[in-house]
Amino acid sequence: MNPQAKLVFAISLLSGTTITISSNHWIVAWTGLEINTLAILPLISKTHHPRAIEAATKYFLVQAAASTLILFSSMTNAWQTGQWDITQLTYPTSCLILTAAIAMKLGLAPFHFWFPEVLQGTSLITGLLLSTAMKFPPMTLFFMTSQSLNPTLLTIMALLSAALGGWMGLNQTQTRKILAFSSISHLGWMAIVIVYCPKLALLNFYLYALMTTAVFLTLNSINTLNLSTLMTTWTKTPALSATLMLTLLSLAGLPPLTGFLPKWLIIEELTKQGVAPAATIIALLSLLSLFFYLRLAYCATITLPPHTTNHMKQWHTNKPTSILVAVLAAASITLLPVSPTILTVV
Repeated sequence: MNPQAKLVFAISLLSGTTITISSNHWIVAWTGLEINTLAILPLISKTHHPRAIEAATKYFLVQAAASTLILFSSMTNAWQTGQWDITQLTYPTSCLILTAAIAMKLGLAPFHFWFPEVLQGTSLITGLLLSTAMKFPPMTLFFMTSQSLNPTLLTIMALLSAALGGWMGLNQTQTRKILAFSSISHLGWMAIVIVYCPKLALLNFYLYALMTTAVFLTLNSINTLNLSTLMTTWTKTPALSATLMLTLLSLAGLPPLTGFLPKWLIIEELTKQGVAPAATIIALLSLLSLFFYLRLAYCATITLPPHTTNHMKQWHTNKPTSILVAVLAAASITLLPVSPTILTVV
């Protein structure tokens, strides 16, 4: 794909996201989502591999169905209340349809089946866009309509996401599929708290995007698509492998690292709101995700290939993303001590 085409698609993604997050009218928000979908499709299918074409087709069908449902829910709400304002979603049936539509857009269980397959058919950089940038506009719609959403429905979907994201990721060997199930599990944490404290859900999304970007760019710089390749990276880039291990443990939410902050705050908020059983269940379900993060970390750092070569260690990579990886990885590991500052900003 030539640079001009990439630039056009990147500008379209940026403008589509900006239109959606800055709009008050449902039709304008829907237009932004459609621009986003149309801009990402060529990036998914650019390799001309049958799996990439399949991934683009699945993505288009799911996103088109979700966009239709968003339009339908906003129209039924306007029919009943006379309001096209996003924050004025008050008709109960429209709220339920919108919850299902945005869950489909995000890949929240039980509408998650398309996401691992699409991610597996794309490159790591496109997979990064699908896991972070493409989920931001639907999350902002959740944020703006949070006071109208059904807490019971969202809690059930969140627990399902945490459970399925953990269980289905256990026996995976492809890094992109593992990160897809990780994304589904993290979405569960965001969905469970969005009704009670929307800002906390957005903070969780920002930190998740930060850590996932660090992992995707690290895997891209060492060109790793499965666990068997990941086992050979320690001999080539030991420093990067060690950083990857810490970033993965941060994604898992272990205490000294950045990823512990959103989980800690969400459990605290849920307990304050009187839904301690849900907090307990989702905390226990996160142990499933911890297992495959630990397995990734184990493959990256502790497992050595059977025949180690005696070539020189590669202490730096030639790709221009190495400085960005260093900054993102440092932020993914060390932000917990500055959590009081983050909380004052939020």
